[in-house]
Amino acid sequence: MNAKIKHKISKMIINSLVVLFVMSTIILVFSVPVKASSQTDSSDVAITSNDEPFGFNFNLSTNGEGSGVASTLQIVILLTVISIAPSLLLMVTSFTRIIVVLHFVRSALATQTTPPNQVLIGLALFLTVFIMGPVFTQVNNEAIKPLSKGEITQEEAFKKGMEPIRGFMFNQVKNRPQDIKLFMDIANLGDANITVYKLDDIPNSVLIPAFMISELRAAFIIGFLLYIPFIVIDMVVASTLMSMGMMMLPPTTISMPFKILLFILADGWNLIIGNVVKTFYG
Repeated sequence: MNAKIKHKISKMIINSLVVLFVMSTIILVFSVPVKASSQTDSSDVAITSNDEPFGFNFNLSTNGEGSGVASTLQIVILLTVISIAPSLLLMVTSFTRIIVVLHFVRSALATQTTPPNQVLIGLALFLTVFIMGPVFTQVNNEAIKPLSKGEITQEEAFKKGMEPIRGFMFNQVKNRPQDIKLFMDIANLGDANITVYKLDDIPNSVLIPAFMISELRAAFIIGFLLYIPFIVIDMVVASTLMSMGMMMLPPTTISMPFKILLFILADGWNLIIGNVVKTFYG
């Protein structure tokens, strides 16, 4: 145990030294002698270097209104949104329900890492694109294309782009008003006497988590139904082995081929994928 802790500590120290080395190298590269330009004013500061074969220009523009700083903050916010955009898209689409159901299928079959995670995630992504196709098309026509043509602002594009996605999420969670009420109460936005809310009354900060827990609930219900026939096979195999006196033989080892055989004979993938997709249109 102590050896593992020492190994982890030494690994952390090595990583820290590598980071410090990289940062020092960057500082040395950019800390070349610079010569200030002779023409400077209050609105432009330029630093250039002509003594070295390589150099850089640093321009800081301030017009008294802070638009330069605001533009910089917008770029930082945009890069942050881009970095977490895949996670945000997965949270507001059908991906959550599909991937959880597929993992339940693999666990019920007791095949451990077969199919591998890459295959399950790829299948879930393609099914998500298939299910969310009409929504993405509407977002493209109402928000992305007008924004690229300069017909609407970024704020208007965001609102128009969120409307189809909000509609999809609300259609999935409208049968679970208690999930919406839960987060409305947490955010102190709801009324104790109101149990049913309209889409326009629900902010994104409430609709998205309500949609996610609703998706998890639906996925767990499907997973429970998937487990039932495979549990029956496990029970039959276990009772058969005990009656034959083979108590030391693991029942899961014997039952797994029968589970796979049942899954193939029932055309399991077709049934599961077809019915999971249909749950979004019900």
